Amino acid sequence: MSDSKAGVKDVDLSIYDFRYEEKDFYRVDEGLTEDIVRQISKEKKDPEWMADFRLESLETYRKMDIPEWGPDISGLNMDDIVTYVRPNTEMKAKWSDVPDDIKNTFERLGIPDAERKSLAGVGAQYDSELVYHNVKEEVKEQGVVYTDMESALTNYEDMVREHFMKLVPPTDHKFAALHGAVWSGGSFVYVPPGVSVEIPLQSYFRLNAPGAGQFEHTLIIVSEGADLHFIEGCSAPKYNVANLHAGCVELYVGKNAHLRYSTIENWSKNMYNLNTKRAICEEGALMEWVSGSFGSHVSYLYPMTILKGDNSHVEFTGITFAGKGQNLDTGSKVIQIGKNTSSAIDTKSISKDGGISTFRSAVTIMPDADNAKTSISCASLMLDDRSRSDTVPALDIRTQDADVGHEAKIGRISDDAIFYLMSRGISENEARAMIVSGFANPVSKELPLEYAVEMNNLIHLEMEGN
Repeated sequence: MSDSKAGVKDVDLSIYDFRYEEKDFYRVDEGLTEDIVRQISKEKKDPEWMADFRLESLETYRKMDIPEWGPDISGLNMDDIVTYVRPNTEMKAKWSDVPDDIKNTFERLGIPDAERKSLAGVGAQYDSELVYHNVKEEVKEQGVVYTDMESALTNYEDMVREHFMKLVPPTDHKFAALHGAVWSGGSFVYVPPGVSVEIPLQSYFRLNAPGAGQFEHTLIIVSEGADLHFIEGCSAPKYNVANLHAGCVELYVGKNAHLRYSTIENWSKNMYNLNTKRAICEEGALMEWVSGSFGSHVSYLYPMTILKGDNSHVEFTGITFAGKGQNLDTGSKVIQIGKNTSSAIDTKSISKDGGISTFRSAVTIMPDADNAKTSISCASLMLDDRSRSDTVPALDIRTQDADVGHEAKIGRISDDAIFYLMSRGISENEARAMIVSGFANPVSKELPLEYAVEMNNLIHLEMEGN
């Protein structure tokens, strides 16, 4: 099937494929050594416990093997990756104070406009450091803390130390250990008990440097009865060398609290996206993931939720678009521990022009999770005979008292459906575009387009005729 017959192009990344010369930026040497980790720690002015944590993580990294079960990442050589690049500016609270080249980057991505229209707070990271951070006064007055991780390490050290890489320990896998050694930047959010943040908070991560890695850490604590919507976006220009993203997200959802976490992963096609995300839910908590994966050369991305408390619930909604040169291995994991817990996973993927999309789910229902429920639905659409789509579900049910459902569909556009629409006076190309649009819509409509203006560009699937 040709591209024109498919009626759908790859997601248009050209508007994000710009870069600026990094004048006077501070960079560590390529590679990963103890001296480099100590250098990063010194630049970050780490407390002693964090400096020790980095070195212990480095040792863990050296002892662990690279995963062999997923897509090939042999093209990633850590000896060629720069793990820390600091822009030539301090973090600003006024947009007018941000240097022009960096400011122009985020203005082209829509960040200031989005902030003015509909966001309670924005953090903008450029390479390894936040360059701008601002929170609306009415949100601050509620007692909500939204700041960069470095400031949190200074001003809320006890809270950070209690939670930092406890959900995702460095021993979890090799790239979690790498993150623990060289992490930099990211966001810290604390929502006090009973507080509802009416409009979203957002962080945006831009990797501009070629041959570099970005290792931001996001830590969110939503206290009992609180409510928050957090949006995360990311992009990078395309280079002919490998870039690496190995961030970490840890989400703590308190008793009867609600957290909605929306992410658009839109890295360029030279990016290895090896990100780790995990949430833990207390009694009666609700966790919602909305995930869009459109960029990167290779992705390993499986947000996990631990339903620890009774009556806790998680919903995961995801969409993946894999085009030429992309191998996107994505999915979701759930561990149900408490009684009356429930999980719902709903994903859709589109592969085109030789792209590979793999969905993996892993749901574990523990012995004491009485009356547990889980529902998994994944649908894949291949737009030509060169593309590939796989589904790899795993269900580990350790109790008889569970309601489990799984559904997977992989296919191509139905000739009967095309014929039906053409019989109603619609052209073949228009018919194909309508079917693909309808396929993606149930998931894409959940993405926070009404809040983050730039996400219209990040997730828009362009429809075209001849």
